[in-house]
Amino acid sequence: MVVTGPTASGKTALAIQLARTLRCGIISADSRQLYRDIPIGTAAPGPEELEAARHYLVRFLPLDAYYSAARFEEDALRIAADEFSRGDYAVVCGGSMMYIDALCEGIDLLPTISEPVRESCRALLENEGLEAVVGRLRRLDPEYCLTGDLRNPRRAVHALEICLEAGVPYSSLRTGRSKERPFRIVKFYIDLPREELFGRVNLRVGKMMEAGFLDEARRVYPLRHLNSLNTVGYKELFAYLDGAWDLPTAVARIRKNTRVYAKKQLTWLKKHPAIPLSPSVGPLLPQLLRHLS
Repeated sequence: MVVTGPTASGKTALAIQLARTLRCGIISADSRQLYRDIPIGTAAPGPEELEAARHYLVRFLPLDAYYSAARFEEDALRIAADEFSRGDYAVVCGGSMMYIDALCEGIDLLPTISEPVRESCRALLENEGLEAVVGRLRRLDPEYCLTGDLRNPRRAVHALEICLEAGVPYSSLRTGRSKERPFRIVKFYIDLPREELFGRVNLRVGKMMEAGFLDEARRVYPLRHLNSLNTVGYKELFAYLDGAWDLPTAVARIRKNTRVYAKKQLTWLKKHPAIPLSPSVGPLLPQLLRHLS
């Protein structure tokens, strides 16, 4: 079972209730909660939540470690098989939609990016900017450039890395075919009114700041070039630490950019079939369990 939804919608609490009811573990599908040392900014499960249910793929990587959707697919399938050896269920919880796609539908077999290729692409982006990355990508894979998100530095760099590592265009490796899984997949998402969701986002950011988010960002500031920290929250606080913004501006930007991220998650949810769970109907767990009976 997949429990997803936009950020701050209450996925973790619901997944824990479900895992305790079904006596199974939770596979995290969050591309930032993988990393150690940044629990506040990633809203990672705390000690009590980790104690309440078995969690996998949470806070196990150093900040400089490489990870990908392909690695997640491999790890999640292995963990799911182990969970199914214990019982009939496994819960997946998270809002990294590429990871959810990787587990549920599979992703194309792509090469692991070597450190020299990764470093050369990172240097190209840092020294010459996104235009240089896209320019080289257009020469190597013009077909990808017709549909790829060329304004997204992370995706553009990733596509270029694959072209260089594989020696063939990235687009030639993308089949678009779904893989069959040896288990039934049921997806649920928490459906909140937009105003309520944004209110929860704003409240969460405030609680994160009260919990010491600024101190956490200050501690990892020397590592700000790492991909693991290239995410909402840290980028804005790094701008404050750089002296570009005052703290109220940085916090306001975190709230705004988190709302933008939530909108992107909602856009993905509209394109992928899932069962909505609405708090206005009543408690979420009984709604979810009715679909399993």
